[in-house]
Amino acid sequence: MPTSHVLTKTALPKLAPRQRDCHKGLLGHVLVVAGGAGMGGAGLLAAQGSLRLGAGLVSLATMAEHVSPSLARQPEIMTQAVHNAQDLQPLLQRASVILIGPGLGQGAWAQDLLNAVAQTETVQIWDADALNLLAQDTNRWGGKRRWILTPHPGEAARLLNCSTQQVQAAREQTALTLAQRFQAVVVLKGAHSLIANSQQLRLCRNGHPAMAGAGFGDVLGGVIAAFVAQDMSLFDASCLGVYVHARAGERCAVDGRGVAASDLFAPMRQLLQQLSPITPAASIP
Repeated sequence: MPTSHVLTKTALPKLAPRQRDCHKGLLGHVLVVAGGAGMGGAGLLAAQGSLRLGAGLVSLATMAEHVSPSLARQPEIMTQAVHNAQDLQPLLQRASVILIGPGLGQGAWAQDLLNAVAQTETVQIWDADALNLLAQDTNRWGGKRRWILTPHPGEAARLLNCSTQQVQAAREQTALTLAQRFQAVVVLKGAHSLIANSQQLRLCRNGHPAMAGAGFGDVLGGVIAAFVAQDMSLFDASCLGVYVHARAGERCAVDGRGVAASDLFAPMRQLLQQLSPITPAASIP
């Protein structure tokens, strides 16, 4: 079994600096497919995570009821109503990375959209209800693709048909087993999150119990998608995303309880600038 290595500031992968003639078309297009009935916030938080961490373009495909509130909150995100897989097709064709699952639900609408995403060759991140649907029918959804899975312990247990207690008792083995079984990069979330592929294992010791709340996982999925869109490998994007997300949570927790997932955006941007400056100092007049 690969030995886990702790993520540290000095050993983190880095985004490439941006040149002065950089434009949005060079920074990827994230498509977030999310937000079933009553769950519009999950998709918006994920899309904001991608926007705030540097993706060039971000689209949100969601239920019609969420379009106006999302545009009012974040007009920079191209939010569109999708009623079925046919509506989703033009968005799929433009995306360079797809994040599917936050607040998606598990009904007919969710399955229709998931089926459309699963048939594309675009790199994908499966989170939340996408993972719950995958667990229900791995033969249907578990095809070979370039993808990242981001389960919390309960979702990991469903994917492996075991108990959450078993997952928590053997977290490293669980992450590696999932990575090997699904031929994916796996982010096993929770206290001391793990990032695994079939040959590597990383451990994040950062984070804080103040992050135990709704929406934090949605933000993380969007952050990882942003880094993939900016040409990081799936494994490196997951490592950097987990670290920046966890460290931002620590900064927010200084003020105590009641941290909201959207509070992470400002400290994440600051941390990313420290780790991967946007412009080389030598190019600044």
